[in-house]
Amino acid sequence: MHTRLLPLLIVLMAAVLLALGVPLAVSLAGAEQQDVIVDRIDDTARFAALAQFVTEPTDPTGVDINERRETLSSELHSYHRVYGIRAGVFYLNDSPMAHAPDDWFLPREGEVRDAFEESLLSRRSHDPEQVWPWQRRSLVVASPVIRDGDVVAVVVTDSPTGQMRSRILRGWLVIAAGEAAAMLLAVGAALRLTGWVLKPVRILDATTHDIATGRLKSRVAAAGGPPELRRLARSFNEMADNVESVLEQQRAFVADASHQLRNPLSALLLRIELLALELPEGNEEIASVQAEGKRLAQVLDDLLDLALAEHSEANLQVADIGALTAERVAAWSPTAEAKGVRLTGTCPPTTAWADPVALSSALDAVIDNAVKFTPEGEDVEVTVASNGDMSTVVVTDNGPGLTEEELTRVGDRFWRSGRHQNIKGSGLGLSITRALLAAGGGSIAYERHEPHGLRVTVMVPRNAPPTGEAAAQGLTDR
Repeated sequence: MHTRLLPLLIVLMAAVLLALGVPLAVSLAGAEQQDVIVDRIDDTARFAALAQFVTEPTDPTGVDINERRETLSSELHSYHRVYGIRAGVFYLNDSPMAHAPDDWFLPREGEVRDAFEESLLSRRSHDPEQVWPWQRRSLVVASPVIRDGDVVAVVVTDSPTGQMRSRILRGWLVIAAGEAAAMLLAVGAALRLTGWVLKPVRILDATTHDIATGRLKSRVAAAGGPPELRRLARSFNEMADNVESVLEQQRAFVADASHQLRNPLSALLLRIELLALELPEGNEEIASVQAEGKRLAQVLDDLLDLALAEHSEANLQVADIGALTAERVAAWSPTAEAKGVRLTGTCPPTTAWADPVALSSALDAVIDNAVKFTPEGEDVEVTVASNGDMSTVVVTDNGPGLTEEELTRVGDRFWRSGRHQNIKGSGLGLSITRALLAAGGGSIAYERHEPHGLRVTVMVPRNAPPTGEAAAQGLTDR
């Protein structure tokens, strides 16, 4: 969620900064050009005032005897020399009254001609279009010279824009630097904001995962974030407390019921034994009653074991899975030999985090099932291996196996295949195994073994339990 929310915030903030920065850059360019235009308007007005009193030459040879013309020409040349701006005063017939430099004349077309003709209508030329830093254009400003209400000449200035474009570019660089700094601050704020908003979500997600994997006592610790998420965390803790309480009540009920029923059942079996002594030896009915009574006693014992397995806390430690598995294989070898089944084990030294007692009980249940359902003369193989972050114990038999539909139900409480109802068992052994493994972060999986049989894989983690990581994320166990 963090990787999705953060880019969205950054894009929105970038759009806001662009929406503010682009108009500001355009306004800066317009202000710079307007300053130049106003300055040129003042210059043209001054030259027009000087040209207003310049009279026509009176010498028939064409020699100008008007000192005002000389003054105007001197001003224009000084203006061009200092500022590099071409300027001139032109009569209505395009002939120059005075101009600088001397080789600059009124062109027949272009911006200068357009401004000149516009000023002939007794008004100053319009402001030129905006010049951007990448455009090598000049600014043309023209003002009419009016004498006795008539336009007698036009003052024209043609200004280079290099310095103005440089100032605009420097201003844009300042704006860009400010935008970049603002963007960095915005990204930092977005990181803090998303972290503040999503921290309770991450803690809640980690706690949910812990509860889903069997650590029912995990709770969401008090953390910052929006009030809505803090309320959600409190509600989640309340829900987890209620769920744990219900589960505890169910376990207590199963354990109490199993314990309370065990005593009267034992007494009932004893009375049946006494009754059997008074009946003829080999009575089938009394033998059937005794078998069913013993089966019921086994079910009650398994129920009590299941309740204890789900309630007990795993004593995790670094254990040699290979040695522990080899020990269980050796313990079950006499039973397998008595049935005519070859039980073999490949158990190299392999360490993992596990509860040795719980893992031994789980392996007992799995090996017991494999030996129980394997026909005489077949093999049961037990193999220990390491696979990345997990250590595995694979028990493979050559029994009848299970169908695909049955594989989806194996491990359910009290479930047994219809083909195996005549084999002793309560249908709780693998459920107990799953509960024992889940308490220590392990798991169990089932799959078919070709050409026939079942492959059961017991997995336990090789890494340390996540209690330290959970505490670092703000999780609490209570």
